[in-house]
Amino acid sequence: MTLAFFRKSEGEVVSGGVARKSRPTLGLALGAGVARGWAHIGALQELSDMGVVPDIIVGASIGAVVGGCFAAGRMDGLEDFARSLTKRSVFSLLDVSFSGRGLIGGDRLRSRLEEAMGAQRIENLPTRFVAVATEIGSGHEIWLKSGPLVEAMRASYALPGVFEPVRIGGRWLFDGAIVNPVPVNVARAFGADRVIALAIGGDSTSGGSAIHDPVSIEDIPENAMEPEPPKPAVGGWRARASWMRRAWAGDNSDAPGLASVMVNTINITQDRIMRSRLAGDPPDLLVTLKASKIGLFEFHRAEELIALGRATIRRAREDILEQIEAVA
Repeated sequence: MTLAFFRKSEGEVVSGGVARKSRPTLGLALGAGVARGWAHIGALQELSDMGVVPDIIVGASIGAVVGGCFAAGRMDGLEDFARSLTKRSVFSLLDVSFSGRGLIGGDRLRSRLEEAMGAQRIENLPTRFVAVATEIGSGHEIWLKSGPLVEAMRASYALPGVFEPVRIGGRWLFDGAIVNPVPVNVARAFGADRVIALAIGGDSTSGGSAIHDPVSIEDIPENAMEPEPPKPAVGGWRARASWMRRAWAGDNSDAPGLASVMVNTINITQDRIMRSRLAGDPPDLLVTLKASKIGLFEFHRAEELIALGRATIRRAREDILEQIEAVA
């Protein structure tokens, strides 16, 4: 049995005077997942080691970042960057925004991406690539298939309220996972005959349940519902830095921080949308990278996530081979 079937071909061959493809076109759809999306790195590396090379790669949010780097042939650089992250260095990349459009301006992340990717354009990449974004206001799903690669990545991962939106072609864009968390249909629209989808599985992928609150409102002490007195405002950069840390990670209580609340809300919504869309347009093979034990903001745990991605693809090897045999 060989995996050469999924290697890139030279185009079409002629049989009986009729031009036909030498093999079906393979597309990979990479899903959203915030920090957990580093698992895509290991998954793509394992697929490459198996000889599975896509013709088309599409992604939303972190899937667009990893997919774009893969399409540009810069996976080694992305892996080095991801593995180098620590809790301190992650915070150093988050520049506070005072524009009112998001907590984070994103200039530092953009600079790092531009250093790594240069001025590459999507239409010039060796592998066809499409990033998915969402237009503010209309809610339209935007497929970014040309133009500066870094700007397309930024638009696709711009979490509402966390990162500032990105303006491209007269449109303000943010996270593509809001409308299409695992863009299988995009891969098909751009010519994929067979689609392998890599979805990030987390805490909310169990399906969700309606749970009756076991605590009656009458059981809550009266003083428990009284608001805390306002704390005195403190100016200066130290106060702003402290506010940023609390907004991102929360205080020392059980209450989540502002950014955590927003991202978890988006993550739950994305999960419901993902299952609905995959039910209507299922991939030929869905591989779920289960990373629920790793937090959405734990970008510093790339080593574990990359290993998880590789292990998941190894376990799915027979399913991948079966897909190859089905169309060979």
